[in-house]
Amino acid sequence: MSPQASSIFIISLLLGTTITASSNHWIMAWMGLEINTLAILPLISKSHHPRAIEAATKYFLTQATASTLVLFSSMTNAWSTGQWDITQLTHPMSCLILTSAVAMKLGLVPFHFWFPEVLQGSPITTGLLLSTLMKLPPITLLYMTSPSLNPTLLTTLAILSAAIGGWMGLNQTQIRKILAFSSISHLGWMTIIIIYNPKLTLLNFCLYTMMTATVFLILNTIKVLKLSTLMTAWTKIPSLNAMLLLTLLSLAGLPPLTGFLPKWLIIQELTKQDMAPAATLISLLSLLSLFFYLRLAYCTAITLPPHTTNHMKQWRTNKPANITIAMLTTMSIMLLPISPMIRTII
Repeated sequence: MSPQASSIFIISLLLGTTITASSNHWIMAWMGLEINTLAILPLISKSHHPRAIEAATKYFLTQATASTLVLFSSMTNAWSTGQWDITQLTHPMSCLILTSAVAMKLGLVPFHFWFPEVLQGSPITTGLLLSTLMKLPPITLLYMTSPSLNPTLLTTLAILSAAIGGWMGLNQTQIRKILAFSSISHLGWMTIIIIYNPKLTLLNFCLYTMMTATVFLILNTIKVLKLSTLMTAWTKIPSLNAMLLLTLLSLAGLPPLTGFLPKWLIIQELTKQDMAPAATLISLLSLLSLFFYLRLAYCTAITLPPHTTNHMKQWRTNKPANITIAMLTTMSIMLLPISPMIRTII
């Protein structure tokens, strides 16, 4: 793909996200979602591989269905209330349909089946966009409509997402699929708190985006897609491999790393809202996803020699790591000590 085409698609992604995040009218939000969908499709299918074409088709059908449900929800609300304002979503049926549409766009359980397959069929840089930037517009819609949504429904979706995201990632060997189920599990944590403290959802999303971007960029640098090749990746850039180990543990939410901060604050807020059983349940379910994070970290720590007949140029190179990866890795590991300042801001 030419640099001009890639820049057009990236600019369109940013434009669609900005339109949805800054709109007050449902039609403008829908337009932003459609611009995003049309811009990401060529990036998914640019490898001209059958799996990439299948991933693009699945993504298009799912997102088109979700966008149709968003339009239907807004029209139903406008029919009953006369309001097209996003923050004025008051009709119960419209709230139910919108929750389903946003859950489909995000990949929440039970609408999660498309996401691992699409991520597996996409290039790793496109997978980074699918896991981070493409989640922002639906989360923005949830943020703006959160006072009107059904708490019981969102809590159920969140707990199911944490359970299924952890459970289905246990037996995966493809790293992109593992990161897809990791995303589903993290979205469960964001969804359960959005009604009670929406700013915590945005904080969780920002930290999740930072840590996921770090993992994807490191994997793209060392050219690793499977667990079996991860075991021999230490020969390429050993220091980057060590940072990947710490970033994976941070993504799992282990103290004293950055990933512990959003889980800690969410459990604290749920306890304040008299939802201690839900906080206990989702904390226990996060142990499922902790298992495959630890397996990834274990494979990262193994120092097997590469098989020279199967792998070319596996030994250490002088290629310097990107400064962006260094900054993201530092923030993904060491932000927990400034948590009092972050807590004051939110």
